[in-house]
Amino acid sequence: MISVTEEDFDINAVIEQVKRPDLGALVTFLGTVRADEGVEMMEVEAYREVAVRELETIRDEAFQRFPVAAVWIIHRVGRLRVGEKILLIVVGAGHRHEAFAACEYVLERIKQSVPIWKKEIGDGGERWVPGEASGGGA
Repeated sequence: MISVTEEDFDINAVIEQVKRPDLGALVTFLGTVRADEGVEMMEVEAYREVAVRELETIRDEAFQRFPVAAVWIIHRVGRLRVGEKILLIVVGAGHRHEAFAACEYVLERIKQSVPIWKKEIGDGGERWVPGEASGGGA
């Protein structure tokens, strides 16, 4: 599943959907809005159609590079408060090493190439987060 959405998501529900008897490892990454230098909230914007296509490409790359059976990516957009979820990656594989490696690969590729931008909003005003396309606050 690939999703760019304004809706919150239930981590446990996603994990339950990914779980299968043949998967010995489910690795998750959860990115959240962090209270950094007076940040109170973050506005996350995306070129949605291109972001979904790029996330699908990244998922497909993970399947080609690693022996994994499941890759789910959910990225939120909109105004999010400190502590709210931005990004969820769930990778399922037969063994933990492959699942960890694929999850890290997916995260780094998202940060490099997905057209999603973050603006921090807080007591010091607003500023676009420089230097990476995404990353979910991580």
